Amino acid sequence: MIKINEKDNVAVIVETGHKVALTDIKQGEDVVKYGFPIGMATQPIKSGEHVHTHNLKTKLGGIESYTYNPALQEVTENLEGNRTFMGYRRKDGKIGIRNEIWIINTVGCVNKTAERIASKANRLFSGRVDGVFTFVHPCGCSQLGDDHYYTQNILKGMVEHPNAAGVLVLGLGCENNHIDEFKKILGTWDEERVKFLSTQDVDDEEAVAHVLIKELVSYAETFQREEIPAGELVIGLKCGGSDGLSGITANVLTGKLSDAIIAQGGSCLLTEVPEMFGAETLLMDRCVDEDVFNKTVSLINNFKDYFTRHGQTIYENPSPGNKEGGITTLEEKSLGCTQKGGISKVIDVLDYGETVKSVKKPGLSLLQGPGNDIVAVTNLTAAGAHIIIFTTGRGTPLGAPVPTVKVSSNTVLAERKAHWIDFDAGVMVHDTKPADPSELGQLFFEYILEIASGTLTKNELNGYREIAIFKDGVTL
Repeated sequence: MIKINEKDNVAVIVETGHKVALTDIKQGEDVVKYGFPIGMATQPIKSGEHVHTHNLKTKLGGIESYTYNPALQEVTENLEGNRTFMGYRRKDGKIGIRNEIWIINTVGCVNKTAERIASKANRLFSGRVDGVFTFVHPCGCSQLGDDHYYTQNILKGMVEHPNAAGVLVLGLGCENNHIDEFKKILGTWDEERVKFLSTQDVDDEEAVAHVLIKELVSYAETFQREEIPAGELVIGLKCGGSDGLSGITANVLTGKLSDAIIAQGGSCLLTEVPEMFGAETLLMDRCVDEDVFNKTVSLINNFKDYFTRHGQTIYENPSPGNKEGGITTLEEKSLGCTQKGGISKVIDVLDYGETVKSVKKPGLSLLQGPGNDIVAVTNLTAAGAHIIIFTTGRGTPLGAPVPTVKVSSNTVLAERKAHWIDFDAGVMVHDTKPADPSELGQLFFEYILEIASGTLTKNELNGYREIAIFKDGVTL
């Protein structure tokens, strides 16, 4: 068993991820894990008894008022001076870690067309770029208000993502988000890097598309890998299918990586706002100033309002899989989840579809968006993440358009799903001699630099690259 914090009155059984009481707990008394309450006992609990949904419930309520109580810590995870990786420096100064061609669809009506174009292009241009990829979605037409805006901004972020050396924007012609309308959202673009094709305007859209992709491939070939400071990396932080060990192993390890990247001068992005509920004050206390604190308060309360506007319970979480893995309340899930952000200062709050600032200070940014796995990884990609660290205790094959590093919270999962999992954090508790967190953190940092330099993740090897766009309104 593992007792995480000296204040805890429960411990975690390593083999199951479930909790047992370390002392007698009275009905109505706080159950404490990670040093914080994770809920209230609904009945008397004897020392040694199983603590879960049958005797523990959330204490969380609705929208709350908060006070700024800064508790900023200096990060000490800088690993042996300034580190580098081998990446691509784009014309606009941004860096990419892959040299790919992306086909971005303005509307779902051209999904199959884009897949046919990408399939043939990968045969025609094999070996010249890191691949030609498209990402199907059902959006871009018959959407109103914020939904239309969300779609455009997510697609804009993908068009501008530097992992794509070249982009073909593929449209139909009659959709709400038709190419001329989408160009207004893009604003400016490099005509060598971004090409446009409206399929209704040409006789043979696939033939025309391959001519344009050939031009993009030739442009992509002008870039070569070069040494780039690790401080230019943007890392997205995500968890899915968490279990009772996620907040002890995988999320802790990811937090160390986050702090190390930030110490190098880089940026990390933490999303999944509903999975901040119950741990939000820890993030608020790390806000670099009162302006960022106020934005964080709005981030939390606006997302709670989203639940109530739809008549839903704010704390309808964790999921069935989380509960099976030992997580009982949202407080418990959130306290484990937010550890992915380490201890670094929170320097910014980004809206859904907003991109991390090009002129930035190193630090952690909070990104508005839901916890849904496929929506969240799309959100992180569009916000500019070069790599997404995805921790899991249950396992998932899901991959984003960018390298998606799956980190298992337990060794059993890493061994059983080796074709999904990239890195095993379970060795922190499962080996007869558990791995030292700092040493494992350094190994993980080195591994991420290898990924940034071209080593493929399991999602890339398996061809798992998917997107989904947040929807909160009327479809015509």
